[in-house]
Amino acid sequence: MSTAPATQATPRTLPNGHGVVAVAVLIPLLAALALWAFAWPAARTAPRDLPLGVAGPAAATAQVERQLQQQKGAFEIHRYADEAAARRAIEDRTVYGAVVVTAEGPELLTASAASPFVAQLLQQAVAEQASAEGGQIRTVDVVAAPEADPRGSALNACVLPLALAGIAAGSAVSLLGLRGIRAVTALLAAAALVGVAAAAIAHSWLGVLTGDWWAEAGSLALATLAVSAAVAGLSALLGRAGIGIAAGVVMLFGNPFSGAATAPQLLPEPVGTIGQWLPPGAGTTLVRSVSFFDGAAATDPALTLTWWAALGLGAVLLGSALQTRTKRTERAAERELTAVG
Repeated sequence: MSTAPATQATPRTLPNGHGVVAVAVLIPLLAALALWAFAWPAARTAPRDLPLGVAGPAAATAQVERQLQQQKGAFEIHRYADEAAARRAIEDRTVYGAVVVTAEGPELLTASAASPFVAQLLQQAVAEQASAEGGQIRTVDVVAAPEADPRGSALNACVLPLALAGIAAGSAVSLLGLRGIRAVTALLAAAALVGVAAAAIAHSWLGVLTGDWWAEAGSLALATLAVSAAVAGLSALLGRAGIGIAAGVVMLFGNPFSGAATAPQLLPEPVGTIGQWLPPGAGTTLVRSVSFFDGAAATDPALTLTWWAALGLGAVLLGSALQTRTKRTERAAERELTAVG
């Protein structure tokens, strides 16, 4: 009795020439894109229409305005009648600082909580100008950064972990096969827990956030949800490729374009504007407003994050509905073929 020869497993073939070329070309391109996205904004950091107030009698402030306008395109001048009005504008996040002309001499109002980098930049620019004229200028930090994070380094360091948490949550929901309401529930629960954990670390432990605890937790949760919903939503519509697309946008553009370490107005255009349309930038702005400015100027970033979250969750539900419809259609077709057979 003869026996059939044993079937040998087909050995895996090495990548063909096209695969080698693709790897050799795509990896350097991705590296170049990442370097451009991170290094270019950092190398071109400079004030561009940075909102700055000038307060005092018109006759007294005219010279200050002329001096500031010599730096063409650097400052967007806002005029205020007196120091009190300038302080309110800073607290409302309308301007980053203000030069106040008083009988005792010029005074610089800053808000290191809005951006320690900008506060330092204004001190250098205005102090150098005053020194060139043989005078001195007094600096007052109207809304100071917390003592635990005077340079804003810890807040800036929160941007990447929140983005990674959102990507991880959205990817996990997609790869585990959660759909519809179950997926939405998982995304909401994960974002809420991330917000609570982040607030506990940043506010309760490190002391780098100083506002209302629950408002901060909600802001951090919304920033996480905006990312996770986008990842899961694109995955529901496009498959696993959607995870890569959403994660790539957040990591390659959202983080370096956020302006968290400096300010959106210090980044080259349109980088600063685009960054505020993406979750990392909008999330950083929202957390600053809620933590240090009693919610001033929080509406725009909150709406941006809400749109990302709503559209992402909507895409999750839509993708689930489309998959269910496709399966029903396939089953109906199978039943018809079975009946005919």
